[in-house]
Amino acid sequence: MVISAVVFDVGETLVDESREYGTWADWLGVPRHSFSAVFGAVIATGSDYREAFQVFCPGFDLDHERQARVDAGQPEWFGEGDLYPDVRIALSKLRAMGIQVGVAGNQTARAGSILRGLELPTDFIATSDDWGVQKPDPRFFEKVTESARCPMEEIVYVGDRIDNDVAPAKAVGMRTAYVRRGPWGLILRNRPEVAELSDWQINDLTELAEIVATENNTPVRPVN
Repeated sequence: MVISAVVFDVGETLVDESREYGTWADWLGVPRHSFSAVFGAVIATGSDYREAFQVFCPGFDLDHERQARVDAGQPEWFGEGDLYPDVRIALSKLRAMGIQVGVAGNQTARAGSILRGLELPTDFIATSDDWGVQKPDPRFFEKVTESARCPMEEIVYVGDRIDNDVAPAKAVGMRTAYVRRGPWGLILRNRPEVAELSDWQINDLTELAEIVATENNTPVRPVN
């Protein structure tokens, strides 16, 4: 089965979220290293990452606090410097091979606007806010298929999480690549579900071009 499209999650797949979670620690008024430690511990137990906020602020409402940050002039933000170094070259290599490249993740409309402003080499960028449905809902991945305009089985979904990326994408018939980076990707990399549910495990997004070349029996084309 050929690969016609590669679609990427956002946080910790394309964007290093160190800045964002650091600003959340600042917003909560706690040391950044303490927030990071609790965040990692929550992920290691398999709990929802939002539980980390509850440790420091019981009753914390993420949507409410996001709006409060906007009102206070401290909205979520990321820029070119927050992209992982392999992002542009990996996306460009895939497009040079004639592969559709998409970005779709559980992100706010604001984050989607920021992503589009970065002018990444993609065919489409969408967020859960845009579509009104979040991962791991199968309808999210149906939207991915509509945007990619090819059968689900010809799409590779790339992400750093088992629960939100690999498992639900695999369940609808997509192929999956698990990227070993960020809190989820590193802490959970040895879980048996990773090997069971991901077709490939990668350390760098540039590995995807070789994967596609092998599956499609086509060469990796140079990027101008």
